[in-house]
Amino acid sequence: MDLLLPHLGLIVWTVLAFLIVLFILKKYAWKTILNGLNERETNIANSIASAEKVKSEMAQLKSENEALLQSAREERSAMLKDAKDLKDKMINDAKEEAKSQAAKIIADANASIQHQKMAALTEIKNQVGKMVVEVSEKIIRKELSDKANQESYISKLAEEIRLN
Repeated sequence: MDLLLPHLGLIVWTVLAFLIVLFILKKYAWKTILNGLNERETNIANSIASAEKVKSEMAQLKSENEALLQSAREERSAMLKDAKDLKDKMINDAKEEAKSQAAKIIADANASIQHQKMAALTEIKNQVGKMVVEVSEKIIRKELSDKANQESYISKLAEEIRLN
């Protein structure tokens, strides 16, 4: 049982050694240890604050980047829409121009045809008028007494004119 119960001398020397170590630590090391711990605590707090600041800045940059991406997408969509509208307008303008050109060409062709038709009709009328005058002149020159001879002569002249 001696081993389980400490002796009074051992307790005194242990307490005395503890108090000496405590006094030496308090005199020389306590302030340094506390200053080191306080400095470490301050550094940790500063690091945490800095990390929080960086985290908030990153979140802000991320939101700004998303806003820039969104505006770039909207601008791209607007540019594509404007380009499509311009393309459609150019195609429609070209179609309208082609239709107006075709209508003008058709109108010019119809006018030319009408002009040539009128010229041909005038020429035919002039030739018919000349033939009538020639036939009438020949009939008048030859005064025929009888009507049968006159009709046979007119038929003969008509056939001569058809042959020409």
